[in-house]
Amino acid sequence: MSGSVWLPPGSRPDTLPYIPRQRATPSWARPDPVDELAARLEDFIAAAVHPDEIAALLESDGLSDDQIRERYGVKNSFALAETLYERVERRYPEPDGPVPDPWRTSLLGCLLRGVVFALPGLAYVLGAPLFAGDHDFGLPPGTVPLLAGALCGWTWNQGLAHRAYAWLGLGDRTAARRALLLGAPAGALLGSLVSLACAAGAAPAVVVFAAGQSCYLAAATVLLVMGRERLLLAALAPMATGAVLSLADPLPEAVSLVLLLGSLAAVAALAAREVAPAVKEEGGWTAGLAALLPFGASGAAPRRPAGPRLTDSLPYALFGLATGVLVLYAALGDVLAGETGSAVAAPAAVALTLSMGPAEWLLYRFRSDSLAALRSSGTAGAFRRTTVLTVVACLAAYLATLLLLSIAASALWPHSPAPGGIRLAVLLLLGVVLWTGLLLQSFGAVTGATAVCCAAALAQTLLLVTHTGDPHPAALAVYGTATVVQGALVCALLGRATAHR
Repeated sequence: MSGSVWLPPGSRPDTLPYIPRQRATPSWARPDPVDELAARLEDFIAAAVHPDEIAALLESDGLSDDQIRERYGVKNSFALAETLYERVERRYPEPDGPVPDPWRTSLLGCLLRGVVFALPGLAYVLGAPLFAGDHDFGLPPGTVPLLAGALCGWTWNQGLAHRAYAWLGLGDRTAARRALLLGAPAGALLGSLVSLACAAGAAPAVVVFAAGQSCYLAAATVLLVMGRERLLLAALAPMATGAVLSLADPLPEAVSLVLLLGSLAAVAALAAREVAPAVKEEGGWTAGLAALLPFGASGAAPRRPAGPRLTDSLPYALFGLATGVLVLYAALGDVLAGETGSAVAAPAAVALTLSMGPAEWLLYRFRSDSLAALRSSGTAGAFRRTTVLTVVACLAAYLATLLLLSIAASALWPHSPAPGGIRLAVLLLLGVVLWTGLLLQSFGAVTGATAVCCAAALAQTLLLVTHTGDPHPAALAVYGTATVVQGALVCALLGRATAHR
């Protein structure tokens, strides 16, 4: 490297040798500028799901349509984006670490909710000595006002829960408390009045018990909406323990009354503590009324975005009424139809109530699996097939759980024979109707689910009132039709990827 540069003979040392000029590369041999751009933006283009994403990137880099026509020979940024999208193969990178799943939930928590749904039924064991009066429709004394109050409570509290959840979804926990602050007492009062109106010939103790039932349903709604299941379970534990002990050896009437009133007072106190922060804030009960209304109180300056409309909660309330009627028919349909073996159907209602915990967990599981299918499916058809298989798997798991609970409840229920084939078929079809209805409701398609369940409840009522045919084949036909209709709604809705946003 430090030696002299070699020069040809006759050359002057102060001049450099002539280097021939290299010929320019012809235009046909130059690299394609579009390929160069695709190589430079390859990672971004490979992860794009639509050419418009690439067009947005090009425009953000300052490329005008004139520059694009001059450099790349295409019309504009959208045409260049489509060309780049076609030249680069799709590669969607997986996120680092575990994939976030907002639908993952605890199985234990859902099972706890199912137990909490069923435990209040033990209160009727302790309160049975208090019931007296006439036998209406072949039912035990005092049953009609209790059923009327329960149906009213299920309807009102289902709509109230939707309204409170809607406020929670908007991030306004205070407004949810305010809605519950006014809605829960109003529901308790309404249920008590309905029970009183249906209490012709019933003992006064039945009316008082029905009023306590309405108060419990309202207070339990507050605790469940605010996620206080464990507190509710603790409040019900003394009553439930006493009811189980009374099955072996009946307790004194005074002890039963203390247990009932104690659990009711504990649940009411916990609910009052949960909504107490809304009372302390400015406005109090007036603000609670504003939270129930869609656009706040008249004349008050709005301090929050407009809440959900009242009519949005109506389908949820009707859904609660329809499903409540269907569950009651599962428990008392034999008696209402004039049959004497009512104990056979009672375990079915217990199984349905307990199964709501696993049903809720399977709804979360379906949402989680459908989210995974969105990431793994490459085409709309593949996603639709995966979704249908997931629905079938979750529904089969729920029906297996319901079947096991029904068999166990029949085995433990006093003097209850094993359910027959047609009874099990009716119960499982009713389970399909309830679970698919909850599935549609969870996706916001509550109108279709409500229409189907209300039609099934109305058809069952007409068949029982008119005594048309055998009640079990009739129920099989009603639930089978509802199952087919709701299954079609599920396949039509959940097969679209946009429904899973």
